[in-house]
Amino acid sequence: MAKAKKGFSRSDRIAEQIQRELAELTRKGLKDPRAGWITITLVQVTRDYSHAKVFYTVMDEKTREATQEALESSAGYLRSELGRSIKIFTTPQLHFVYDESVERGMHMTSLINQVAREDAEKFGVQEAASGEDGAEGKE
Repeated sequence: MAKAKKGFSRSDRIAEQIQRELAELTRKGLKDPRAGWITITLVQVTRDYSHAKVFYTVMDEKTREATQEALESSAGYLRSELGRSIKIFTTPQLHFVYDESVERGMHMTSLINQVAREDAEKFGVQEAASGEDGAEGKE
């Protein structure tokens, strides 16, 4: 058996495996019509593997609350399917948390782009005007 890499604990490997399995289960096995396009972004597992915090995002912001309800109501089913596919002593209870980091990242990107546009409008016009003056002086 290969040694685990330093800094990559067993709980990290289990969290990754849970993330992969839940992504597949939500894509193929979740029949709840309230659940939209779900992306599992991160799973954090407690040291004793009794609880797992599952972070997710949805494609359509309007379905966020309905998706949360669908995930919470199907947590038992997902946990039992997870127990069949992952061989650990205790299958963790699943707690679903909406991951707002993607939204915050998109918002920050739009703010940066807005500032860049405003700077280009403010300074770009002046630079173009001064560039034209300099070009005329050289000719």
